[in-house]
Amino acid sequence: MRQSWKLGRVAGIDVYVHATFLLVFLWALFSRRAEAVSSIMLILSVFGCVLLHEFGHALMARRFGIETEDITLYPIGGVARLRRLPRAPGAELLITLAGPAVNFAIAAALLCLAWVGAFELSVGSIFGNLLVVNLLLGAFNLVPAFPMDGGRILRAILSGFLGRARATTIAAGIGRFMAILFGLTFFVTWNPFHLALAVFVYFAGRAEEMRVLYEEGRRRGFDPGISVAPPGYHWVHRGDGVWQLAPMVVRMPEPGVYHSQWR
Repeated sequence: MRQSWKLGRVAGIDVYVHATFLLVFLWALFSRRAEAVSSIMLILSVFGCVLLHEFGHALMARRFGIETEDITLYPIGGVARLRRLPRAPGAELLITLAGPAVNFAIAAALLCLAWVGAFELSVGSIFGNLLVVNLLLGAFNLVPAFPMDGGRILRAILSGFLGRARATTIAAGIGRFMAILFGLTFFVTWNPFHLALAVFVYFAGRAEEMRVLYEEGRRRGFDPGISVAPPGYHWVHRGDGVWQLAPMVVRMPEPGVYHSQWR
């Protein structure tokens, strides 16, 4: 947290902003000087919605007895650090869906307020832009790029059929494929956001996959840290999550039987 500044504490959760967040304001100042003030207001409003998105995750997790360490805002979005990840697929599904649901709820609220005449919802206005942004945020977060929300939703659905470890491996593999696609779009748009997103999805997804596989191995009574068996032995699964070292048995070919790899 040394590279982040604390903004405050809301609902018992510390809120931070990463130092790289300043790059967003610098971009607004130098790319759109004539509309710098309105651009900064829009940026603050958008990241306010991102913060509400993360609180959607955090408060839903609290309903399942999972507290949140903190929430940090980055130029590419926000991250809510839960003290532990939910193991039940249903809990993970609801916690994950809570984030995009907040964005769709904000968009619906803007439409209702405009309908009753609270403000004019026109193209290019700050409220019009916020409506579009929240719809895009909600939809984009449903893209199955693990560890983004869509990837976690996919993992939660697959966990009920394949188990948590296998589901995580599949979701992470799809996430890495999506990350490569995000990275390729950078060479078309030259938008650094696409490249940063690609790097985050690729490496964050891989790191969480390794952590989940390690935890699942420990829960089955098999420590992946000692996965290399001593010479002459191999690991044998005895059932019920019990692993045991067993000597390797070399079977000699029967007399008169010629074994060859060539056909």
